[in-house]
Amino acid sequence: MTFRNRVDAGQRLAVALSVFRGEAVVVLGLVRGGVTVAAQVATALDAPLDVVVVRKVGVPHQPELAMGAVAEDGIRVVDEDVVRRAGVTALELAAVEKRQQEEVLRRTVRYRDNRPPVPLVGRTAIVVDDGIATGSTARAACRLARARGAHQVVLAIPVAPPGWESRIGSDADVCLALSTPDPFLAVGQSYDDFRQVSEHEVITSLRRVVKP
Repeated sequence: MTFRNRVDAGQRLAVALSVFRGEAVVVLGLVRGGVTVAAQVATALDAPLDVVVVRKVGVPHQPELAMGAVAEDGIRVVDEDVVRRAGVTALELAAVEKRQQEEVLRRTVRYRDNRPPVPLVGRTAIVVDDGIATGSTARAACRLARARGAHQVVLAIPVAPPGWESRIGSDADVCLALSTPDPFLAVGQSYDDFRQVSEHEVITSLRRVVKP
């Protein structure tokens, strides 16, 4: 399955999530690309949209290799296997996490535009991204939703690797992916247009759809 762009992916994902329409739902979009997808889902479900700022924690000197992720409220995910294989020390891990947590704070302030987070207590949180590769950032987002009181956490994405649910484990109650290509090379392989989403586009999407 190939998507024209993130808007197309979000519209198709919304169809698969239509069972949640009319329920107490909050849609959470991961920045940056996930917000574009999530905005389509929130509009279709007539649900509030909020942003989740998550940062990948990369291996020192090999930052593209994720050894975990951090999110708001001090939420963290650590891939112990990658840390061990890369020979990363506890001090090195802490230093990278600190830098990324600072970036999470900066972006959260910018994206929220002084708005408080949409309350999740007693609601179903639908966590949306434009795709999953390792799953670290998605897991951090799910943990954040759970920590903020969501009674059910749904992780929904357009594309993921085969067997991706095992990477998420108990961090999500429901896992939904529209496409699991095999072989899986990268999220972008399933999009005709996978250009980078700007901060301005994220803020614009949030202002259009956010509701209490």
